[in-house]
Amino acid sequence: MPHFTIEYSANLNARVDMGAVVELVRKAAVETGIFPLGGIRVRAIKCEHYAIADNRHNYGFLDMVLRLGEGRDLATRKKAGEHIFKALSTYLDPVFTETKFALSFDMQINDKETSWKRNNIHEALKVETVNG
Repeated sequence: MPHFTIEYSANLNARVDMGAVVELVRKAAVETGIFPLGGIRVRAIKCEHYAIADNRHNYGFLDMVLRLGEGRDLATRKKAGEHIFKALSTYLDPVFTETKFALSFDMQINDKETSWKRNNIHEALKVETVNG
């Protein structure tokens, strides 16, 4: 379970291909080598209603939260987070150049005692690997 949720200001639609952002984050997560492929989820949610700082309409934001299961030490999480953030930040460099923009990324560890999951994607990937 690495689940990425991206919330972003609607005014980014004219500047950023959010489909490309979702794919970039997915690829960066895979590149870390610490997440099970079948558990990776990346979703982007456009925020139509938002207020930033002094409410100038040219301000934008992208806030990403990663929820992941327990079991990885801090050094591993930090290395993975830095890799993912660098990839995303570099992709968004033009937005920082064009306008005022806030980018944030936080990791949250889910308590396994209060986190329920059902997923048959892992098995499908194993079968594809064996048959592929």
